[in-house]
Amino acid sequence: MKHPAKFLQTLYEAAVSAAQPKKCVPPALPAFPENGELIILAIGKAASSMALAATEHYLKLNLANADRMRGLVTTRHGYGIPTPPLDLIEAGHPVPDDASAKAASKALKIAASAKPGDLVLVLISGGGSALWSAPRPPLDLAAKQALTKTLLRSGATIAEINTVRRHLSDIKGGRLARAVPEGIPVLTLAISDVPGDDPAAIASGPTVANPTTGEQCLAICDQYGVEIPEQIRFSLEKDKIPAKMVPDTKFDLVATPAIALAAAEKKARQKGFSVINLGDALEGEARERAREHAEKALQLANEGKPVMLMSGGELTVTMKGNGKGGPSQEYALALAIALKSHPDIHAVVCDTDGADGGSGADDDPAGARVGPDTLVRAIAVGAIPAKFLAENDSTSFFKALDDLIITGPTYTNVNDFRAIMVNSTLLN
Repeated sequence: MKHPAKFLQTLYEAAVSAAQPKKCVPPALPAFPENGELIILAIGKAASSMALAATEHYLKLNLANADRMRGLVTTRHGYGIPTPPLDLIEAGHPVPDDASAKAASKALKIAASAKPGDLVLVLISGGGSALWSAPRPPLDLAAKQALTKTLLRSGATIAEINTVRRHLSDIKGGRLARAVPEGIPVLTLAISDVPGDDPAAIASGPTVANPTTGEQCLAICDQYGVEIPEQIRFSLEKDKIPAKMVPDTKFDLVATPAIALAAAEKKARQKGFSVINLGDALEGEARERAREHAEKALQLANEGKPVMLMSGGELTVTMKGNGKGGPSQEYALALAIALKSHPDIHAVVCDTDGADGGSGADDDPAGARVGPDTLVRAIAVGAIPAKFLAENDSTSFFKALDDLIITGPTYTNVNDFRAIMVNSTLLN
């Protein structure tokens, strides 16, 4: 294969394309309310594109007038798309900001304003946990920001982090749905970015009953050394029973990591690769998973067949250094080290939302590419791979090699995408 890196990029693009809201949202949309209004509350990195898919569906088919739709779209800074007649707020991610608090307050008020005959349509995608921030008193926004930063650096899984977020929020864990007056239907359409596609974990489940207890929340915080204010701790210690199901609600998944991987897998097979799917729900430390996958790739290389190793899920990084870079980039750096410059193994590792760690800007890297010459070129420019890995500074490493992948917002989010190409030269 003449251009392995370019082909790997097309696999990533196929995965992202398969989960675009314009494809997956319209088939799941409900009938427009006969008499009342359609209230749309969209949250997450795909919020704008999901809301746009919904409003265009109704307006283009003349199923509704704009004056019978209202609501709010909340997405990450730089990810907003104007979606009239809905209001738009861009907020902080992965750490909430003042706009996150403003958006959560406004969403709760809109939910509470629903009237008989209305339908509340909630469009959820990953990232919503930070984008709607309604800290439970006495926790305030500053304390919530500090807590979030600590959790993100601790090595806790996304499921564990979202368990904590649900218990410390007045909008997550089904509380948004509970703000809707009794008897008014709530339908949630979700794009999953979490391992296992647990509805309670996607954006921390604002319309789904919290299945965990305060004791579980405290156990997670204690495990990772996360401090909880004493007043909140006292409240959580008494919270020993999971919440009941939220009435008058329905929840449907419209896109998942499995759908995205299947699209990429199909494209790889068409090119002649056999595909080994390692799973769409992988978790664990990024560097450890990278070493496991490198070992598997080296073994396959010795077998002499063109193979594509693929996986999804959400890996974690326990921050011990002061560098920059999310789990996908750290995985890529650890993978490059473990592959030891094998002459016929290439890889692309990216977040499907277009941002892997970073500062929260819309030009943060999505991930990075790895090739047989990665280590050689690194040494040539004075970038010692092991040193950068120790500092958790994968962004600086790949930037020095011009091997960062920068896509900008993709307007969807079905978690990480990893593809390792083995023995591609055998296809020539």
